[in-house]
Amino acid sequence: MPKFVFMPPQDDDRRMFAARLADTEPGYEVASPETDEEAMDAIRDADAVYGWVPPAALEAAEKLRWVQNPDAGPFYGYYYPELIEHPLTICNPRGIYFDHISHHIMMFVFALSRGLPWYVDAQRRREWDKGARKSPYIDLSRATALINGVGGIGHETARLCHEVGMEVIGVDPRPEYDLPYVEFHTPDELNEALPRADFVITTVPHTPETEFTFDARRFRLMKPTAYFINIGRGMVCRMDDLADAIESGEIAGAGLDVFEQEPLPSDHKLWGLPNVLITPHVAVADAENIPERRFRIILENARRFANGEPLNNVVDKAKWY
Repeated sequence: MPKFVFMPPQDDDRRMFAARLADTEPGYEVASPETDEEAMDAIRDADAVYGWVPPAALEAAEKLRWVQNPDAGPFYGYYYPELIEHPLTICNPRGIYFDHISHHIMMFVFALSRGLPWYVDAQRRREWDKGARKSPYIDLSRATALINGVGGIGHETARLCHEVGMEVIGVDPRPEYDLPYVEFHTPDELNEALPRADFVITTVPHTPETEFTFDARRFRLMKPTAYFINIGRGMVCRMDDLADAIESGEIAGAGLDVFEQEPLPSDHKLWGLPNVLITPHVAVADAENIPERRFRIILENARRFANGEPLNNVVDKAKWY
């Protein structure tokens, strides 16, 4: 009987997942240790775990073969050398946020293309100002979106952009989706593609390869009328460089849900720049179906693991995704 451990800290979702897994798959022994000390004992003979495995717990684990990562883009330090070198398999829940986050992206695209931040500023001043917009109108049917990371979120964003008539350029090291309307490029071709884009949308996780992909030199390659949208991970972009690029007119503005430092410091100049939309890392906040989608991935992989079948959403540990 395989043993599955839900690592602490426990919350309502993890307790629900554990109860449902035990009920749905009675062939599993399921444990939910509440403390780190209890987890150290539970993981010794565990075959699989959900959550993070600290170095000491990994050293104590004698049978561990599968780790289900709760997040597609986990915290910095989740992947450490001993975990990467271990023969166990790690899977993640990539794809479960595809619609919610892509809708948030399109909110930014529609608002920025029509200069909504300028009109909102006029509204706050109680001014009927038909000339409030100071940035060019972008006709989306003639615009180009560059999507950096065409995975679970990026492929749905590409579809939505295509539906409104946009040309779509995709940048991805290992495309997983058949998207005939996307012109694919590898990350080493990003510089050549950037000058063509009206919207540069990045959805990638934070990895050694993606850290600070977008900095001053990359913003200088963009059109002065282009917008930068980051909804993946904040560490992909140097926020001071982004603010400087907007302030100097190198690019037109931005839509941001994630930041290099969170919360974004109240004195950071991004807050006060025109044509910048900021949301506080809430693209999937209040999305009620996310826990169910997350459990379905756990359940399907648990069934596959018990039957000796290949697991879904396997991660390249060395690349963190």
